[in-house]
Amino acid sequence: MKSHARVVVIGGGVVGVSTLYHLAKKGWTDVALIERKELTSGSTWHAAGLLPLFNMSYSVGQIHKYSVAFYQQLQEETGMNVGFRKVSNIRLATTRDRMDEYRQYAGVASTIGIDVDFLTPEDIVKYWPLCNPEGLIGAIRHPEDGYIQPADLTQALARGARDRGAEIYRNTTVTAISRTASGEWKVTTDKGEITCEHIVSATGNFARKTGQMVGLNIPVIPVEHQYIVTEAHPDIKARHDAGEPEMGVLRDSDGQWYMREEAGGLILGPYEKNAPACYVDGPSDDSEYELFQEDLERLEPHIEWAMHRVPIFGELGVKKVYNGAIAYTPDGNPIIGPAWDVPNYWLNEGHSFGITAAGGAGWQLAEWIVEGEPTIDMLGVDPRRYGSYTTQSYLKVKNEEAYANVFTTHYPDEEREEGRPLRTAPCYDRLKALGGVFGQKFGWERANWFAPEGVEAVDDWSFRRSKWFEHVGNEVRNVAENVGVLDMSAFAKARVSGPGAEAFLDYMIANKLPKKVGRVALCHALTDRGGVHSEFTIQRESADSFYLVSAGANQRLDHDWLKKHMPDDGSVRFENITNAVGVLVLAGPKSRDLLAKITRSDLSNEAFPWLSARMIDVGLAPAMAFRMNFVGELGWELHHPIEYQNHIFDAIMKAGAEFGIKPFGIRAMDAMRLEKSYRLVGTELSIEYAALESGLQRFVHLNKGDFKGQKNLAAWQADGFANALVTLHVHDTTDADAIGNNPIMTPDGTVIGRATSGGYGFRLDKSLAIAMVRPDLAVVGTELLIDVLDQRLKATVIDESPYDPNNEKLRA
Repeated sequence: MKSHARVVVIGGGVVGVSTLYHLAKKGWTDVALIERKELTSGSTWHAAGLLPLFNMSYSVGQIHKYSVAFYQQLQEETGMNVGFRKVSNIRLATTRDRMDEYRQYAGVASTIGIDVDFLTPEDIVKYWPLCNPEGLIGAIRHPEDGYIQPADLTQALARGARDRGAEIYRNTTVTAISRTASGEWKVTTDKGEITCEHIVSATGNFARKTGQMVGLNIPVIPVEHQYIVTEAHPDIKARHDAGEPEMGVLRDSDGQWYMREEAGGLILGPYEKNAPACYVDGPSDDSEYELFQEDLERLEPHIEWAMHRVPIFGELGVKKVYNGAIAYTPDGNPIIGPAWDVPNYWLNEGHSFGITAAGGAGWQLAEWIVEGEPTIDMLGVDPRRYGSYTTQSYLKVKNEEAYANVFTTHYPDEEREEGRPLRTAPCYDRLKALGGVFGQKFGWERANWFAPEGVEAVDDWSFRRSKWFEHVGNEVRNVAENVGVLDMSAFAKARVSGPGAEAFLDYMIANKLPKKVGRVALCHALTDRGGVHSEFTIQRESADSFYLVSAGANQRLDHDWLKKHMPDDGSVRFENITNAVGVLVLAGPKSRDLLAKITRSDLSNEAFPWLSARMIDVGLAPAMAFRMNFVGELGWELHHPIEYQNHIFDAIMKAGAEFGIKPFGIRAMDAMRLEKSYRLVGTELSIEYAALESGLQRFVHLNKGDFKGQKNLAAWQADGFANALVTLHVHDTTDADAIGNNPIMTPDGTVIGRATSGGYGFRLDKSLAIAMVRPDLAVVGTELLIDVLDQRLKATVIDESPYDPNNEKLRA
């Protein structure tokens, strides 16, 4: 074994070998892979090899698309047959909700160049003659989809990597990982030691054991997955003898199973409820080609459904039942990217659809390691989307839930119930008593909307306007006419201080830091290329102390970004104070009158201007009041030591009775932010778009002096931008609005952009979308088209911030 490598990849499944291949392809040939047994042992060897392009995520969709194209190129490059069968993939639908899901997905697909065909029941029988169309209302079909042989694919990747100089050490067990005095990694194995700059963990079922070697709690626990391989059937063999094409991969979403041909027979793979997590404490040291005892009783409802949909399935004998481990995360998406708190340690774990994702995951991780950032927005798979709340017990129930929901309809407002409530602000019970219907973000419970008296506090999910639509509209109108209160304690909060704090933050953000104590600024941290990585509200507390607030979902991401860039000379200190500080938002034209009743402070414009902050008493409690909010009304954010929250909340509700105060939720907040064209990280703000493409000209000062991303952003601007952010009025909507990732087209149907967000603006009484479009079409008055489910609607570019464009209400 060599003693040094630039990168060591741990894990010889298809994901690890793909990562090795793509690193070598990027020119980093001094790379090595260590596998404890043989390549493909673990989960790769027993995978069914399916390549589903279907995914509601914009980023995961691009990863899957790359894989399917790349595997065909790999076969040509290496001369090794990877067993790719481009037989297509058909997803069946029996309900309108399912077809709505498919139509929303088709919009995502069109924005990333994936072809999707819609089928009638008659079309389905044409492509799958052995399918019973009873009860079907339609389907979608991916003509480029199919399946592959996982072991052959892995060996081809290994050959491609070796041909480029990479080395692979099989039957070599990693026993320890440690940091050297020089800052490199030392990987100790039973065959010797190897020192490296970077480590990639791609250890599948061993992810948690590997993470423990470096002190990381990796949010991955596998779940048992069974599939049945049948004997051959005469009808299928007869089709082959007659030269008929192989039928595509069939997916009955409502029956929760997939099916494909295999050697004249069929494979049936159900996703049942109550499938147990496995390897909760990690696999045994001698685990290799391991399967669990099959449990056909769990599969009976799906088998019966399959026999109804494909009658010949009931005539087939069972050849083999596979029951193996598949790695899962709480949301079912993999974790691809840098680990938190430790430098140059990368994760490519948690792949529940590892064969499909392996190519794209290896590609993007190699880009990230070599170039410093990926080329597509990886927020949906970033390991730092999870936090310390993901205990082993939490992962067990959430990952089992994720498995059980693989084939359920994935509504945009879906909120799953397992593992909740977990993190709650003190006012949670008060909000619940007021009718709060909650969702979760980063483990925190947040009220999405409030059920009025007489209405059951139960969510209603849909791709169309749900039952909560009316109630959210009433919340918005009350904020606009009176005053509302919103709990935003889930915000990520930190303090950056020390003699070097100002210089450090000034370099890390594109805006100018607030100069006066108490002033507040909205600031964006850019990637080296000039895209947006993070967004912070920054308050200057003193000459050398700053209070930073960012999105709750991005707590670990944002804090890790700052900590990894801090100087190591001790001049900058970082303190995570998220759990110590609660936040209540008070917004509406009567908010000043209300707050004046419970504070001794002067709230006038002269004493307390917009975008300033100061300590005030609220009732008997202290709070840092920020004169700002995310809904575009007069108001304050009250940041307070969390132990005072219920006192402050009760004081607000008591004083607010005469002003018509009511709580409002996240969905009302989102509707109002659309009317102000406020951007969100992960939608309008992304590493894929230059900060100036996202319309951040007011917050990016290219002439302020050197800051991270400045030079490349200026070069990007000089080369010309491919996108521009616009706000759209969507016309003629009836019962559905854009929700994001809807394709934007010219009148002739050419796709020229995509919606990043969408919804209904209740104060304007208009359906709205925010979108990235071709710059020449970003002119107010330009008429475009947008797909919203089963309708193609006219959309007109309108002025930014169509509600109160001059911020008169905010400044009132």
